Amino acid sequence: MEEVRATLAEVEAASKRLTATAAELTDDDLRAPSRLPGWTRGHVLAHLARNADSCWNLLEWARTGAMIRQYPDDRVREAGVEANSGRPATELRAELRLAVERFALQAATLPEAAWQSTVAARSGWTHPAWYVLHRRWREVEAHHVDLDFGYTHTDWSPAYVRWELGETLAAIRLDGGLAAGRVRATDLDVNVRLGDGPEISAPGHELLSWLTGRGGASAARWPAPPTWPGAPARWRES
Repeated sequence: MEEVRATLAEVEAASKRLTATAAELTDDDLRAPSRLPGWTRGHVLAHLARNADSCWNLLEWARTGAMIRQYPDDRVREAGVEANSGRPATELRAELRLAVERFALQAATLPEAAWQSTVAARSGWTHPAWYVLHRRWREVEAHHVDLDFGYTHTDWSPAYVRWELGETLAAIRLDGGLAAGRVRATDLDVNVRLGDGPEISAPGHELLSWLTGRGGASAARWPAPPTWPGAPARWRES
């Protein structure tokens, strides 16, 4: 339970940074392109709000024992983002803030035993409810960078970089797809052998930005990373 509380605190801190950035976005800012192909900043904010609601659904499943899908289906998920992406900045900011607060309350009041309940990701793999916090953390930190509005990979919290780098490299080690023999973070206790090939070493946030497809100071010199994210290695057989 201590680890759950620590992760929840990290998610809440990341969410506060996100909503602070969102508060500065104007209507014109939201119509501008994000770092994601085909999406404006409005699309990113709409997605982040809907994702918070979807994570609320999974924790409600854990709370009640009655299955609630993260999203009804992919079509509904995509349509919801598209329909909300063009709303005025005041409405999108308020929607995001309310979704963040609603998820935080759901997580803060979830009974301790419910964190061990099994829920399912949109793509079908299953995991304990406590992993919902990690999945939301990933969405907030990665898409905050995707807004392309001042927040970069160098602003990611050390705790997020450490966790996400470990998760990402574990999946790559299982699946392959990266032309590197070893990946080593020069500022973290992360040193993963992947196979034959050169060693790639850099600060953790630079490695993570590269592996998640978000560039970085040295990304152009390194091999193309595989598609991110995939199902975590630890839940692959669940």
